[in-house]
Amino acid sequence: MSVIHVDRTNFQSEVLLSDRPVLLDFWAPWCGPCRMIAPAVEEIAAERPDVKVGKINIDEQPELAVQFGVMSIPTLVVMKEGRIVNQATGARPKEQILALL
Repeated sequence: MSVIHVDRTNFQSEVLLSDRPVLLDFWAPWCGPCRMIAPAVEEIAAERPDVKVGKINIDEQPELAVQFGVMSIPTLVVMKEGRIVNQATGARPKEQILALL
């Protein structure tokens, strides 16, 4: 699958009501570390059909960033059945991102 761009309008259907775990990447275009992890996030989306991968641009979706208490980016959040089960802030290698799942 490809990465889903999550916003206020599709958050409930794509994240809260998802039938599989969701990896959310809170990012911004001006963020260097966000750009560093982007290829790994894209690879995970392509390689793991059992996981839904969504990106949330904090500049365009500040309400979602506030809702999740995002203070620094990149922030990765793993949700299952509408609940946060794991969270990490900062750039990290693909293996560490996969370990969050």
